[in-house]
Amino acid sequence: MTTPTTKLEAVNSMLSTIGEAPVNSLTSGLVDAETAETILNEVSRSVQASGWNFNSEPDYTVAANISGEVRLPTEVIRADLADSETKFRSNKNEYVQRGNKMYDKIKHTYNIGAPLTLDVVVLLNYELCPEVARRYISVKAARIFQERVVGSDTLSAMNRNDEQEALFALREMEGDNGDYNIFDDRSTARVLDRSIGTKVI
Repeated sequence: MTTPTTKLEAVNSMLSTIGEAPVNSLTSGLVDAETAETILNEVSRSVQASGWNFNSEPDYTVAANISGEVRLPTEVIRADLADSETKFRSNKNEYVQRGNKMYDKIKHTYNIGAPLTLDVVVLLNYELCPEVARRYISVKAARIFQERVVGSDTLSAMNRNDEQEALFALREMEGDNGDYNIFDDRSTARVLDRSIGTKVI
C-alpha cells in the first residue's frame, strides 16, 4: 500500500539526484544525507512561511504574560492582527510581530497587557504537511541540493520542470481547500468599502 512521503524518503530522493545510494536512517552519518536533510528543512520553512490554508490559523488568541508581553508559541512563524480584532483598534497596524513577541508600534513597547486575537502561520513538521506540499518541498529541495553539490545545468533544468508541476499541484490544492473568491482579497475589500461609503447623488 502506498503511503505519504516520509522525511527519509524525501532525503533519499534528493540523494538520487546526485547518484548517491539511499540511506536506511536520518542518522546514517553520511555527509551528503545530512546536507540533504538540512536543505529539506530550510525549504520546508521557506515554503511554509508563505502561509497556506493547511498551516494557517485565523482568530488565534494569545494571552499576555505577567509582564504584559504577548509571546507567540514557538511554532508560529508569522502573526498579524486578526480582522476580527482590527475593528476594535484605531490603527490596524498598531501591533506587529518582532521575534517571538508582538510589539505595539504606537506606544513603542512590548508591554501590551491584554490578549490579542491573531491570524497566524505555523511551522509544521514535514510529515504533518499534506502530501502535495511534501512533494513540492522535496522536489524544490532536490533541485537546490543538486545545484549546491553537483551544479549540473542539465539536471537543474529537469528538476525545475518537476518543481513547476509540483507547485501547480500545491496551488490547485490551495484553491480547492481555501474556498477563495475575489472578496477574500484585501485590495478588493478596500475598494468595496469605499464604494459602500460613497454617496451617490
